[in-house]
Amino acid sequence: MRKTVFHGSERVIKKPIFGLGKPYNDYGLGFYCTEDSDLAKEWSVDENRDGFANRYEIETEGLRILNLESPDFCVLHWLSLLLSNREFELDTALAADARDYILEKFPVDTGRVDIITGWRADDSYFTFARNFLSGAITLTKLGEAMRLGKLGTQFVLKSRKAFSRIEFKEATLAKASDWFALKKGRDDEARRIYRDMRAKRERNGLYITRIMDEEMTADDLRV
Repeated sequence: MRKTVFHGSERVIKKPIFGLGKPYNDYGLGFYCTEDSDLAKEWSVDENRDGFANRYEIETEGLRILNLESPDFCVLHWLSLLLSNREFELDTALAADARDYILEKFPVDTGRVDIITGWRADDSYFTFARNFLSGAITLTKLGEAMRLGKLGTQFVLKSRKAFSRIEFKEATLAKASDWFALKKGRDDEARRIYRDMRAKRERNGLYITRIMDEEMTADDLRV
């Protein structure tokens, strides 16, 4: 299947290079794209800096794609992958124990994967994940929170084979004056809804303490 994907950046990138980038992104080292051109434009700008939505085409036939939003995975698999790559500030013993538990019980093998697709974790969504690890919200609320703001799905090239398939088509200028307000508004709205959501405690909810105490694993239908 041939897909069109976009990469938001402060510059035009005609040739994505395997092995470059930041290893501590959501899904580790890779080339991060989206199938939504508007989201790429939002991601490309800062308050006072324009950016570019680089458009590419890629043939995915024969590539190994790990889809974190498939029924084979749950929110805790996504969080496990995030914990494996991103730098988390965990300021309580509970959060540290929760991190270790999730990494042990919900591992995600990405060693032979060409592409990973799944949620994007910007600053606000990172906060939601930390709140779950600290016992402030339930697993259900974390799943709901990840859909706030409609950040869309990331499409991440991971292997040399995937990089060999991607073809640059064009780059469209994204002006900060047009796109930064939309970017900020999406995040602000997610935070506002989340504050209302977090204020309500769930009786018998799946808080991280219960998940660990009852030793829930990936084959438990409750998660």
